[in-house]
Amino acid sequence: MKDKISITLNKQLLKKVDSSIDRLFIRNRSQAIEVLLKNYLDREKQAVILFGGPEEKLMIGGQYIPSIIIKGLSLIEKTVRKLRENGFREIYIIARKKILESIFFILKTGSHLGVKIKYIEEKKSSGSASSLKLVKKEISNTFLMVYGDILFDKIKINDLWNFHLQNNSFVTLSLITFDKPSLKGEVFLDGSDIVSFNQKPKKKAGKENSYLVWCPIAVCEPEMLHYEGSSLEENIFPALAKNRLLKGYISAERETHIHSKKDLEEVNKNAKIK
Repeated sequence: MKDKISITLNKQLLKKVDSSIDRLFIRNRSQAIEVLLKNYLDREKQAVILFGGPEEKLMIGGQYIPSIIIKGLSLIEKTVRKLRENGFREIYIIARKKILESIFFILKTGSHLGVKIKYIEEKKSSGSASSLKLVKKEISNTFLMVYGDILFDKIKINDLWNFHLQNNSFVTLSLITFDKPSLKGEVFLDGSDIVSFNQKPKKKAGKENSYLVWCPIAVCEPEMLHYEGSSLEENIFPALAKNRLLKGYISAERETHIHSKKDLEEVNKNAKIK
């Protein structure tokens, strides 16, 4: 939702605004002002880390996933450090009580990492969108959303963020190529517009796979939190795609999911100490 306003700027400042118009990503003066303002407000960039669902499903070897150690650091600390490196200073963590307690034991307020962490308890949830909507009253600007059970050291978060802003997007998904689309959320693109989102699609006769899938990171406008539906993958994203409100940014790098001891062993072999 946008409001039409009238502003007055001095000529020198207006020249600087006009110099950012490249006719490709920034097409006019109005969009230039919006992008410049959003970049200025990046000093207060917000991110949401989602650990939704029952506590027992977020455990490996008797330890909660956020607390598992990867090359000397817990997964949650690696995630927060990555976000801070990309300018996210206000971070919301959504999870059940015991998981939040395990995270707080590691991160406290986040001040020693240069961030401010807000803990939001999920008492029950009917899906990923239901969990994410717990920040509805807290979020008022563009925000980054990332699932908590992934390691994404190599993904260029700021490239995704800037693409979202430059394209004046509603929701932008980080996409990767994947040879087993039936295990993830498969998308079909028209330019940068996602025109179809199918969660774990079954192969249909005569229909080819796109092999483009969602890496569970997204940049969203706060209005997305008001869309009906309990699941991002089953309800919200398919509806946004249908209405051309969903964009995709293809990443050359990919995330690593941490769901089992095997995943943990593999990532500890390959992860770099940061």
